[in-house]
Amino acid sequence: MGQYGTVRDGQYGTGQYGTGYYGTGQYGTGQYGMGQYATGQYETVSTEEFCLIGLCVDFDNISIPKEVLHTQVAHWWSPDGSRLAYLTINDSLVPTMILPHFTGSLYPRGKEYHYPKMGQMNPSVSLYVVTLDGSSLTAELRPPDSFMKRSSSIITSVKWVRREKLSVRWVNRAQNMSILSLCDATAGACTQKHVMTSETWLDRQNEEPVFSEDCTTFFITMPIKHNPGTFNHITMISSKLNDQEVSLLNMTSGNWEVSQILAYDEKKKAVLSSVDPSHKECLSCSLFKPNCTYYDAVLSPDYQHVLLNCRGPGIPQTTLHTLADMNSKYSGTEEKLFYYRASAFRLELILPIDLDETKEHPLLLVLGSAPGGQAVSDRFSLSWESVLVSSDHVIVARLDGRGSNFQGQEILHEVRQRLGTVDAQDQITALEHLAKLPYVDGNRVGVYGKAYGGFLATLLLLSHSSVLKCGIAVAPIIDWRLYGSACTEKYFGFPPKEDNKFQVSNLLSDIMTPDLPDFLIIHGTADATVHFQHSAELVRMLSASGVNYTLQIFPDEGHDIISIKSRRYMLSSVLTFFKLCFKEEQLDAPEMLKEDE
Repeated sequence: MGQYGTVRDGQYGTGQYGTGYYGTGQYGTGQYGMGQYATGQYETVSTEEFCLIGLCVDFDNISIPKEVLHTQVAHWWSPDGSRLAYLTINDSLVPTMILPHFTGSLYPRGKEYHYPKMGQMNPSVSLYVVTLDGSSLTAELRPPDSFMKRSSSIITSVKWVRREKLSVRWVNRAQNMSILSLCDATAGACTQKHVMTSETWLDRQNEEPVFSEDCTTFFITMPIKHNPGTFNHITMISSKLNDQEVSLLNMTSGNWEVSQILAYDEKKKAVLSSVDPSHKECLSCSLFKPNCTYYDAVLSPDYQHVLLNCRGPGIPQTTLHTLADMNSKYSGTEEKLFYYRASAFRLELILPIDLDETKEHPLLLVLGSAPGGQAVSDRFSLSWESVLVSSDHVIVARLDGRGSNFQGQEILHEVRQRLGTVDAQDQITALEHLAKLPYVDGNRVGVYGKAYGGFLATLLLLSHSSVLKCGIAVAPIIDWRLYGSACTEKYFGFPPKEDNKFQVSNLLSDIMTPDLPDFLIIHGTADATVHFQHSAELVRMLSASGVNYTLQIFPDEGHDIISIKSRRYMLSSVLTFFKLCFKEEQLDAPEMLKEDE
């Protein structure tokens, strides 16, 4: 388990090849990205009434959030560079917000930008392909006729399959129906290849399908029933050249999930993928080294070599291998995580390396920042809580409860129209269980959460003061009606029902003022992801209820406080807060003598 047990989120997630040089750098927004063909004659138009934005998207200033595309790039080059697909986003009818800027001028300034909240007007999105051979031929790719009549459709995935063909996935606004289509870049015609529907919502809609050479067969992950639940597995979908006689073949099954399809080797008829909710092991590679159980991989175009990126639990490393030599080197893996399978959920404890089980230690629960995420894994990270573990002998806990991913569809969809109920109860149940352990001090328990985690932390602090001594909520979501429509309507449906409980105040039956935990709220005033409006509503609610709190704001900082000095100050505040909270109370000498008598 290493010094800190298991740690995650290393430094290589969004580096050179993620959103760096090749994402939005030289080839993304440079000479070819937003140059002659992007912001000149062919793409961006901007007037007071109409605004089309494409290519490299500034998500902080327009209305298409990262939750939709999961990338800041809104353009895609064909394999040979002869064509460019790009999105245009018309947000002229979307309501606007003001993002304030307080410092550095005599009068505060503000930036007005379009932001669709729950139930409000969404932007319209179109997909175009421009030919770059000098003809400047431009074609709009439209969804199949069966989807044309649906308004407010969302494009969640675009991938070039061949020189003149690309796959596009359209999703309806409620995100419970999607159409995967294969489009001809020259004619602009799109053919429906697969339709998915759900009674709740569809996840993994950003997944890129893997096609065969002739485009008659492709592979995606789909929910497959397997007792006791439904799990995402590889499915092969085949059709004739005339798109008739569609057949589906489930290639994997079990009570585990395939996380990603890496490639399809047509010569060997082999599908390469990664799998497992906590480890992300490579099913086809089977090459495991000590301290490396969490991988991702990049295959060479001829499928002869593979770059294996070890992400943890040890120090991240990248190695090059010949794929043919890897299948014979499987030696098995040892479980690295420390689990309590309370309610069959993954629970992780990060323990001090010199843990003394005869003594009681403080406990800190760290909550995930988004519903549908994964808090427990073998991925490497070093962060501020690692300091508490190593220097102050604090035990850090993380739980993947109801609403978390990679544990089956039933667990994921349990939070449908009831965020802040079953998910909060799972966290409290875990804390009550851990507080009974002989080496955990049940009187020194804290909680930390950001965004959705801040939403849960606020609920736990105000409703379970007997369990928690202190807590921090960073940029907490307080009212889901104030949050972006792409996320909220997935969980609450569209159109949203009026009787749903969107606010923290509606989820609390009563706020008991005596002996409430120490509560620190941290928020940047220029947060474009979770607006400061949320913390303003929370402060008003706490003040009206007579609840003590501490508010720490960071002027003109966004969701991720990036100013070095501000970030250093914030992390110092977080560490100091928990160190004071977890400090053991010492009895005065006269009181101790009196007890002895």
